[in-house]
Amino acid sequence: MEFSHNDNNNLPLTKFESMLKTNHVLFFDSEEFENIIHHYLNQGKIALAKKAIKLGLGQHPTSVNLRLFKVEVYVFEDKIEEADALLNELYNIDSTNEEIYIQKANIFSKQDNHEKAIEVLKKALTLTDDTVDLYSLIGMEYLFLDEYENAKKYFMKCLEADIDDYSALYNIIYCFEFLNQYEDAISYLNLFLDKNPYCEVAWLQLGKQYLMLEDYDKALAAFDFAIISDDTFVGAYLERGKVLEKLKRYEEAIENYSVTLKLDDPTSFALLRIGHCHERLKNNELALQYFDRTVHEDPLLDKGWIAITKYYKKRHNFQKALYYINKAINIDSENVQYWKLYSQINQRLNLFEEAERGFKKTLELGNYELNTWLSRADLLVKLGELEGAIFNLEQAQDFYPENAEIEYRLAGAHFSLNQNNKGLFYLKNALKLNEDFSFILDELFPDVINKIAVKKLLKANL
Repeated sequence: MEFSHNDNNNLPLTKFESMLKTNHVLFFDSEEFENIIHHYLNQGKIALAKKAIKLGLGQHPTSVNLRLFKVEVYVFEDKIEEADALLNELYNIDSTNEEIYIQKANIFSKQDNHEKAIEVLKKALTLTDDTVDLYSLIGMEYLFLDEYENAKKYFMKCLEADIDDYSALYNIIYCFEFLNQYEDAISYLNLFLDKNPYCEVAWLQLGKQYLMLEDYDKALAAFDFAIISDDTFVGAYLERGKVLEKLKRYEEAIENYSVTLKLDDPTSFALLRIGHCHERLKNNELALQYFDRTVHEDPLLDKGWIAITKYYKKRHNFQKALYYINKAINIDSENVQYWKLYSQINQRLNLFEEAERGFKKTLELGNYELNTWLSRADLLVKLGELEGAIFNLEQAQDFYPENAEIEYRLAGAHFSLNQNNKGLFYLKNALKLNEDFSFILDELFPDVINKIAVKKLLKANL
């Protein structure tokens, strides 16, 4: 039994907590102790659970269930040897108690011995008629082994035993999706809905499968049935909004997203999508309002800051764009997308040192896209830092060997430093790789293009 402070079943819990404050020991039957311990474990109050176990075993030293709770705490605290030893004692006392097998399987699972955990759980199945939780545990162990077909089979058994087990339903669909079995998922969900036609979660999952297959009309119909089944189902309105966006029915999408704002606390996702829909409809002021609400609702949502920055960037209001991307970076200085936007905006403002710093930070954060290396190199050339540009391009070669755009830049930088032999070496490589990119020299290194050796080599190849 789970205690609630809003009902009359919490008397043992109140009595227990009062006892802890007064140090006056009171008697509880073993079942009351079990409920108290279960409550504390569910609440994550391990210290209180341990106190209850100790007091419970003091009053009921032979209780197998109370000792099983002790095993559970041992496992939680990674005291595996103690847990194992106590389980062996309990097994000798009551070898038909399925909870002993469940805790043994839990230990095997923590040791990454999932095959053995499954074997023990299957043994537990033979000892009880209450199989739902065991099916679920076996399914999870198969998930750990990446055996999705077997996992799916046991989650299906779980759902057959309890049609209201939405956790099992989600896991079944997860397996179908991981295996790319979208059509099979649709067939399964349709069979399930034949028996449970008002299951809004199943309708939602069915709509998502159609969405994966880009069958938008059927996806909309499924989400409609989810809403008919439960007209307060926020998830269905959100998914319906996504489909309507894909169909470019932006006004209807806004209506669906707006419903969620009335049903529950506003989510940053809904606010952001409404903003994007208004932007598509050229309702620029409204778009901006919703982007602004998005970042106020969830300052950690990068998509919100990116949306508001790009809004101003598209309209060439680079100062405003820079203001917002700086605010975003102050919140999360490790976000690659922020630094890329920061560099692009500073570049448009001719703030080349800041732009170069942004691309350098982007690379430091592990974004090794070719364009990032090239953009930084071009800025270093523009700033007259040719040796820095060469070092940057040589690093880029580790990721993009035999790339003509890199080779032309290396050639130009070396020629600019009067390192003509190296310049010729890289220019020959570049011309072999792709003659069409020779314009790079003209754009980035106009002085180099007039060198006799360069003219001669280009003429011979073009």
